[in-house]
Amino acid sequence: MGATGLSGPDRPAGGGAPSRVTVAPPGPSLRAARLITELTAPAVLVTTLTVLIGWHGGRSGGHGLAWGLLATVFASGIPFAYIVGGVRRGRLTDHHVGVREQRRLPLLFGLTSTAGGWALLAALGAPRPLLALVAAGVVGLVVAVTVSHWWKMSIHTAVAAGAVVVLVLTFGPLLLTAAPLPVLAGWSRVRLRAHTVPQVLVGGTVGGLVAGVVYGALG
Repeated sequence: MGATGLSGPDRPAGGGAPSRVTVAPPGPSLRAARLITELTAPAVLVTTLTVLIGWHGGRSGGHGLAWGLLATVFASGIPFAYIVGGVRRGRLTDHHVGVREQRRLPLLFGLTSTAGGWALLAALGAPRPLLALVAAGVVGLVVAVTVSHWWKMSIHTAVAAGAVVVLVLTFGPLLLTAAPLPVLAGWSRVRLRAHTVPQVLVGGTVGGLVAGVVYGALG
């Protein structure tokens, strides 16, 4: 979900034309916003977090790392490959899927891949924290698919906030130092006109709640 266009606010559903991809006005902060958006992209954060939790939950570093890499294939690798293929074929505007009307199929594909990965990991006996993390990803994608039918909630901030919650639950309060992550992600999305302020706030809230409830209960 490298892209040259990023979406602006959606037009109302059912009435106007589909939402369009607009270009943010130039300025000294534009380059920083683009960089932050790429560094906090869901595929980047999910990959990093999944490998880290796998490494932490395994019997040894190498054992856990192998589990984390396997989970990453299904949680971010396959879904991101689908999106890149869609961009190359012209079915998607950019790898952030900036147009809301284009999000349903990539999100459903990601949900299917992540759920299938969770089933495989469970059958193979993956570490409990990793299974909890992937389960939180499945629930988060269900919410994203549902909300995206009507409204363009920010998945960037949802994943960033969820990642912070998972880090704190796993490694303790010291990881609250990662709290600026969803703030930076949200600022970059608003600066690039990819989302409105309410869209990034709701995304962060939903992502944090899903991670706290699901990962907190199962991890």
